[in-house]
Amino acid sequence: PPKPPRPPNFYLIFVILHTTSTMMKIAVLAALAGSAAAFAPAQTAKATTTLAAFETELGAQAPLGFFDPLGLLDEADQARFDRLRFVEIKHGRVAQLAFLGQVVTRAGIHLPGNIDYAGHEFSSFGNGWAALDGPNAIPQEGVSQLLLFVGLLEASVMIDVPDTGNEFVGDFRNGFIDFGWDTFDEETKL
Repeated sequence: PPKPPRPPNFYLIFVILHTTSTMMKIAVLAALAGSAAAFAPAQTAKATTTLAAFETELGAQAPLGFFDPLGLLDEADQARFDRLRFVEIKHGRVAQLAFLGQVVTRAGIHLPGNIDYAGHEFSSFGNGWAALDGPNAIPQEGVSQLLLFVGLLEASVMIDVPDTGNEFVGDFRNGFIDFGWDTFDEETKL
């Protein structure tokens, strides 16, 4: 049997008409809000009270100038700036050495010989994170010795000893090695 014709869906017609009138109301409100914003007072830029005390330091570059997004040096003196610069240089050098260690060991280059009296070779341990965790990891005693050695270097070797011939912040030679940097002109040193 053929299907009888469907009666018109009055609900659908109501929704379409209601939606159309709602959209028109929203358009009118948006136009009113836009015209009201035209008469709002103009915002002024917030005045800054930060002194540009470190704008001439090495590393301040255009267009940012001296960049301190966390505000670590707000109201800081030169001694605080020098301390943070020293720590930044030291941590940067440690990160460079860590990266170099990753590259060298991943290339398959390991120290020759055994790491302990049991006959385990340096190359028998995993590279990267696998050296600290996993089946081929260095034993916990070895990791502790490594951390103690790094702490010893941090506390006694990688320090800036005054009056030992250091030429710049972060010069950890402490009068021990002379690379001839004092013979370079200022532009070459930078």
